[in-house]
Amino acid sequence: MKKIILYFVAIVLLVLMAACEKDKTNVNQPVENEITKSVASCEGCHTNYDHLKVVYTPDPPSEGGAGCGGETPHIEPFDRVYLGGEGYQAFKDDIHGTLNCTDCHNGVDNTADKTEAHSGNFIKKPSHYAEEKCSSCHADIVARNKFNVHQGWGQKSMVALRAGKGNVPEGFDALSDMMKEGYDVNCAKCHASCGDCHVNRPKAGGGGLYQGHNFVKTPDMQDHCTTCHTSRGGHAYYGVAVGTVPDVHLTEGRFQCIDCHSKNEIHGNGQLYDQRYKYPELPDCENCHAGMANANLFHTMHINTFNCQTCHSQDYNNCGSCHIGGEGARVPSYQGFKIGMNPIPDVKTKYEFALLRRSLMAPDSWKNYGIDNLPEFPIRPTYKYTTPHNIIRITSRTGFKDENGDWKVNANCTEGCHISKNSDGTFKNKELYLFEEDLESWEIQANQEIIVNGKLPNGWE
Repeated sequence: MKKIILYFVAIVLLVLMAACEKDKTNVNQPVENEITKSVASCEGCHTNYDHLKVVYTPDPPSEGGAGCGGETPHIEPFDRVYLGGEGYQAFKDDIHGTLNCTDCHNGVDNTADKTEAHSGNFIKKPSHYAEEKCSSCHADIVARNKFNVHQGWGQKSMVALRAGKGNVPEGFDALSDMMKEGYDVNCAKCHASCGDCHVNRPKAGGGGLYQGHNFVKTPDMQDHCTTCHTSRGGHAYYGVAVGTVPDVHLTEGRFQCIDCHSKNEIHGNGQLYDQRYKYPELPDCENCHAGMANANLFHTMHINTFNCQTCHSQDYNNCGSCHIGGEGARVPSYQGFKIGMNPIPDVKTKYEFALLRRSLMAPDSWKNYGIDNLPEFPIRPTYKYTTPHNIIRITSRTGFKDENGDWKVNANCTEGCHISKNSDGTFKNKELYLFEEDLESWEIQANQEIIVNGKLPNGWE
């Protein structure tokens, strides 16, 4: 009897192993065996890894600065365009995989000549021509996407206004070709088209196909969102900097970016906004945290005075002046914290004071692109309204760390934030606020409206 049972168990195990092996084969097996495909075709060339390594074109020397997130990781050109793996299988099973390569990319199919294949008005990224290539199926999204936040209109506005050309879009169009080239090779590295979120790996992550040309409906938070939004967004949210911890929405809520930043916000509404906080569908703390006005004494006193991040943000990554042209930033990035006057009172009408971050511009930032000094540089402050993604409940403004290193709420709500004179004549908490003495000489004129000199309560000495 025991032998029969053992025999039966062995048969079952063999059947299960065979089933698993079959499933494994189904998952990993390409749609067609790449060896049988002719390289004299788009698909045949791009599914043949060895052939791509022979015919690839090396990258030209990189232009522009490293960008906000630092140096971009290098991925070989043949790896960036290889069609393979489970992602390619998924693409072939998707409706996009039923299209011919030339339907989206133009070019010439059924040739082994690389130059000929990439002729015929070849398009590397079809979503850069979304109205032509995507709107037949995604008309609503394409119509909204033209002016969405990822097209960099706020940044373009800053450049155009400071260059004395007026606001976007006309002001940016009026920039010289040299200035536009400088923008493309420096600033535009982090601004995305549809494909950068749904098909490709972002430029900041090395570029190229993300999953063998698979169309990913929801971008991955780490591989897409915080690959681009790394220097402040991801850096803060994951608690990268020494002395910081991850955002409470990550540690307790396990929130992904898309949980707060909806696709309607990301795709845009078809309207152009020259400042991202003007977009009406931005998330607001009160969307989830209702009834906070009288939750505690801090809120009762200041919920209409400071934006929420002023009290609940940790130190975060600030930058100095842009490194246009690759010379390096005049003021290196640093962890810091400043409270100043609300720089966008016409947009954020609720707050008198706000949390600020140092931004990426100096008068001579564009000297390598034809403008020695921006003629209207002071038209915008160099410290901007900010909402860092590094929220914790108790911070140095609302509490203190006890002998065990645990945060405790201040008994006196003025202790961590109000400026007062110490017995030795120095001032407590003064470092939290943006005073004129904190500015470089070339920043002073631009920030006159937001420094706190002469604007703090009289009782603060």
